Amino acid sequence: MATTLTKHERNLSAIIHASTFSKYFIPFGNFILPLILWTANKKDYKFVAYNGKQALNFQISMLLYSIIVGLISIPFFIGFLPDLFDWDFFGFHRLSELNNLNIHLNSDDFRLGRIFWPVGITGFLQGVLVVVNIVYTILATIRTNEGETFSYPFTIKFIK
Repeated sequence: MATTLTKHERNLSAIIHASTFSKYFIPFGNFILPLILWTANKKDYKFVAYNGKQALNFQISMLLYSIIVGLISIPFFIGFLPDLFDWDFFGFHRLSELNNLNIHLNSDDFRLGRIFWPVGITGFLQGVLVVVNIVYTILATIRTNEGETFSYPFTIKFIK
């Protein structure tokens, strides 16, 4: 397939993959720019049509995975909410003791500890999704610019 591809097709396919990074500058740019480039050129070039589908499917899949990770963390926050309305939770009952500046830290007084695990785990998973997105988008951009077909892993085929 690499011998029949023109430089224009390879560059256009690489630009479609690289345009997904526009999400860092334009809201939903990772969907809008590749969609525009793909729809404008999918009838003329088979290689561009394939790569446009791949890029859009991967971005939609990453959005879905990100939403799922966010939804998994919701029960932890809901379980944490009743403690927020306890006036003793933030130490408001000791406001009158501010004149006696007696500072001591004890791990038993640190009640936010149980929320840090879910936040840390879901934050870590979101970070992993960002790294996977960046690494595979760079790989796709390089490989398609060389004329190779690239298939993203972990992709649900929404557009066939």
